[in-house]
Amino acid sequence: MSKWIIFRADKGEPGSLERYFYHTGSLTKILAEHFNYSNRGIPEIGYRSPLFIQVEEAIDSQFPKGKTHWKKGDWEVVRVDVYTPEIPTPQGGDYDEIVVCTCRYNPIDAPLKPMPERQVSLDSFGGDRVAFTLWQESQDPSA
Repeated sequence: MSKWIIFRADKGEPGSLERYFYHTGSLTKILAEHFNYSNRGIPEIGYRSPLFIQVEEAIDSQFPKGKTHWKKGDWEVVRVDVYTPEIPTPQGGDYDEIVVCTCRYNPIDAPLKPMPERQVSLDSFGGDRVAFTLWQESQDPSA
């Protein structure tokens, strides 16, 4: 099931003058967005989006711009609204659900944790088995 998950700041939350779209300069309440093509559930009230950080001492030379650590973020989901297409289209829409998570700023002192080892799966390619197989073959040093 394809989901577009949008995290947005609730009315009156801090940072409203610092969040803007780079391409237009217009202000936005959007904190983050995720595209999810798995069968995992949607965020629930109380969920906190992770904050990804790069710690210089832990940088992998193969991924010099990659994030090395993460922690639970300071924005907490307080409401979840789910929108689904009312009329299915024959060719299928881009998303089965659009999920809007309204968040409040609620800072916590969350521990910083190292990122897990990267794992690439069929889900990483949105279920495209051909693309996944081509990627797997490109990773085989004996090929």
